[in-house]
Amino acid sequence: MGLNMVNVKLRNVTKRFEDVVAVDHVNLDVKHGEFIVLVGPSGCGKTTLLRCIAGLEVVDEGRIYFDDEDITDLPPYKRGTGMVFQNYALWPHMTVYDNIAYGLRIRKLPKREIDKRVKWALKLVKLEGLEKRYPTQLSGGQQQRVALARALVVEPKVLLLDEPLSNLDAKLRVEMREEIKKLQRQLRITTIYVTHDQEEAMTIADRMAVMNKGRILQVGKPDEVYRNPKNIFVASFLGRCTILWGKVLEVKGENVKVLYGEKTLIGRIPSKELKVDVKEKVALVVRPEDVLLEKPDTDKVNVLEGVVDWISYVGDRKDLRVKVCTDRILSTVNPDVMVKPGDSVKVYIKYEDLLVLPVKSLEELAYAKEMGLIK
Repeated sequence: MGLNMVNVKLRNVTKRFEDVVAVDHVNLDVKHGEFIVLVGPSGCGKTTLLRCIAGLEVVDEGRIYFDDEDITDLPPYKRGTGMVFQNYALWPHMTVYDNIAYGLRIRKLPKREIDKRVKWALKLVKLEGLEKRYPTQLSGGQQQRVALARALVVEPKVLLLDEPLSNLDAKLRVEMREEIKKLQRQLRITTIYVTHDQEEAMTIADRMAVMNKGRILQVGKPDEVYRNPKNIFVASFLGRCTILWGKVLEVKGENVKVLYGEKTLIGRIPSKELKVDVKEKVALVVRPEDVLLEKPDTDKVNVLEGVVDWISYVGDRKDLRVKVCTDRILSTVNPDVMVKPGDSVKVYIKYEDLLVLPVKSLEELAYAKEMGLIK
């Protein structure tokens, strides 16, 4: 059985609920067979956007295209999407077989064709032998697989998944996300996946779209977005970081000299789209794995002195905070490193690892105040 592949195009898609703009003029292109993840905090509009694509919400502005077909005004059953909901939405009075066959029966397919497709889907999600069981007789992971099989059996053009793993325990969640990614690669089906879990997003996405307050703030491959965030929200939402505050002294290409307290630091602007000016206040972003306690083999490195005021042992690493000026800089080190609270240390941050971000929009300024960067 083969599934269709389509491009999905969103153009200025907007959805309001009375005075609340849940989705705010979103533009997005999802390529044939791509796995794209919408990620952001609760209430950022990612599920509403997914429901707009499925046809479960009527958009107020903008258009949605599958390839060149405008599907904005089509009812859900004519769009050719398969949806997996957060709560799985299985029929409790139906067997696994009947749950999976449900969409095919509505489409009035011949019994032999339904049987063939259901058996294909059961094999695909490794549930053969469980077709006569009811949802209450299944584990959370098995129920998840039934929901996935039900979505795939109708041969959708686009697979939509809304927080599908949030009800599973941590170990099973890791297993299932690997399974879903493997299935998606095998079927090469265009997939849009919603999660608030940054690690999950970075693990499974071909590309990810970071959302906040109804808008997409940045789209790119996980490593690109993590290493080169375009604003302080994306930087702080994806993974852990320390955000410092400084004033620009000099700009040379992507390298920027910044006054931090009484110390001069050098960092880089992570995107060609961003510009900073001399005397401008900027956010300095650094990831904990880039805050080193041993001097790296390069002269292009910032050196700061501080005192260790907090340590946490996390198995494969030690997390520590070093108090520098009035800030506490997070560092991740090897668990064997001998250091204790109260120790005076030097921390080293390579120029390339200190990201310099302008904070110009009102939204970013509000976020900077919320983060305690602006007093």
